[in-house]
Amino acid sequence: MLSTVLLAVAGVALLAVPHGQEQPAPAPRTHATTAPPAAATVPPAGKPTANADVSATSAASTVSSVESALPPHGEGAAGDPAVQRNLEASWPADLPSTDERELLATGRALLRADATGIGRTQWPAVFPASAQAVAPAFATAGFRIQASIARRDGSPDKAVVHLVWAGMDRGGTFTDLRITDWYFIRTLKKGAPTWAPQPRM
Repeated sequence: MLSTVLLAVAGVALLAVPHGQEQPAPAPRTHATTAPPAAATVPPAGKPTANADVSATSAASTVSSVESALPPHGEGAAGDPAVQRNLEASWPADLPSTDERELLATGRALLRADATGIGRTQWPAVFPASAQAVAPAFATAGFRIQASIARRDGSPDKAVVHLVWAGMDRGGTFTDLRITDWYFIRTLKKGAPTWAPQPRM
């Protein structure tokens, strides 16, 4: 009984101590919050920090503008130029203009043939005879190519045509911003170099 009374008195005494007399908590260490800036933001030697901040800001704004350049789904043909600009900004040109024009013309025709069935006989190696009897997956009425670029594919004799397109499938569902790639190799045809499309695997 005596020990219970003593413990109760000690507890009351501890509670009665004014808050101002308590030991202050140790101040937080600041070295953890002052870590060196990331390498991307450290200015090179001899260059002022303001220039580094401006270049970092402009790089960030360029990335965000490219990311936000795509129009929303269903924008229609009015959004196609933005899709084309985004493609060109994301993948800079690396082919001679004559090669690029040839590849784009063939790539667009291949996509139209693949999606709508029109013109498949022009490329028997790409569209075997057995596949020509298959009904086209997309209607010609709603089909449109929104953007396209032709670029090298690892070597000067290989290329890829990257296409973004819209179309209505046989079920009546219209979808835009579809993506298709066609791959090409440079070959000789009657002594002249030309780009030959590769069959799909």
